[in-house]
Amino acid sequence: MLRKIIKIDEEKCTGCGLCAAACHEGAIGMVNNKAKLLREDFCDGLGDCLPACPEDAISFEERDAPKYNASAVLAAKKASHTHGCPGMQAKMIQRERTEGRVSAPSELSQWPVQIKLVPAAAPYFAGADLLVAADCTAFAYGNFHAEFIKGRVTIIGCPKLDGIDYAEKLESIFSKNDIRSVTVARMSVPCCGGLENAVRRALDASGKEIPLRVVTISTDGNILQ
Repeated sequence: MLRKIIKIDEEKCTGCGLCAAACHEGAIGMVNNKAKLLREDFCDGLGDCLPACPEDAISFEERDAPKYNASAVLAAKKASHTHGCPGMQAKMIQRERTEGRVSAPSELSQWPVQIKLVPAAAPYFAGADLLVAADCTAFAYGNFHAEFIKGRVTIIGCPKLDGIDYAEKLESIFSKNDIRSVTVARMSVPCCGGLENAVRRALDASGKEIPLRVVTISTDGNILQ
């Protein structure tokens, strides 16, 4: 079938292995110190590996390839004792607690917030500073409303759970509106690479020069960059 799948430029590849680590489906492996797409049917086409590559050696291409085989991916994960995305690993986060209750107002300025649900031509996008946030970021980072949502139009999503490519919808938003800036808030887990990549591809496809900032948040609530 004709579908979108990754392409690895062996000449650019330095064998760092970051793409293989970022591929939560297990489609990429290292062969002779070079990244290889070992299983085409394991590649879901979301591109979590693209932002992990420091050499820009990975891109998308549309060609004839086997259909993505989700059941085979799950079976392989069970066989290797790997259960889904590395970011799903359960752990407790210990925090210091203070007495009393502090109430903070919401800074959300519009509804809906899900990328799949927002109208691409909604009036609140006009002249907006746009925040594209991974679902988990507001839960991981305690001051998320004050530091990220305040003053911005917020849309959220999770490519791992939604199982779709947001690039087309985001391109429509960028093309139809005068967006002043874009901030991407993502988690440090590999799954979030698909969200960042979708924003970058949508910006390129829109042909607009919109300032982009990417902020990565760790699972224990720290800003990494």
